[in-house]
Amino acid sequence: MGQHKDDLHRYLRSGRASLLWKLEGLSEYDLRRPLVPTGTNLLGLVKHLASVEGGYFGETFDRPMDEPLLANLDFDADPNADLWATADESRDDIVALYRRVWDHADATIGQLDLDAVGRVPWWPEGRDEVTLHLILVHVATETHRHAGHADIVRELIDGTAGLREGGDNLAYHDAGQWSTYHDRLDELARRFVDEPGEG
Repeated sequence: MGQHKDDLHRYLRSGRASLLWKLEGLSEYDLRRPLVPTGTNLLGLVKHLASVEGGYFGETFDRPMDEPLLANLDFDADPNADLWATADESRDDIVALYRRVWDHADATIGQLDLDAVGRVPWWPEGRDEVTLHLILVHVATETHRHAGHADIVRELIDGTAGLREGGDNLAYHDAGQWSTYHDRLDELARRFVDEPGEG
């Protein structure tokens, strides 16, 4: 059982590290820029995951955090309140919050067994009783999902892509090779411009 928990915790930690790497070297403007129609931005992803971990490893297991940045999120006024940084919240504020949440979550994970039972108050009745195992899977999956979003957003900003610094897990290509590869795929896709979509 201990090895399973260690494996899940390791994947959660690697997702966290990957996400924070996406912030390195960027201006406050680039960190906040919404680069897709749904407004996804790098600093907002970090704030969102701080709120996710704070809730799932806090309230769910009756270990709530005393964090003003999380407590003051007003989802009634703005359902996306955790997906962007206010003018008063700096990169340092959001990253420090995320790291404090990690410490709290890591303590919960360390102190509880995988079969420890909790309750997710925002999940529907009948599905709200959970185990630490389920929550670790859920949060690690969500963290990696958003790290993937961050990867695309960062690539749109300055071309930086991949899983982590020093091991980006991409095939090695220089800028010219990536351009040729991109053009080849674009040319292939254009053969299907007039094909009807499914569904």
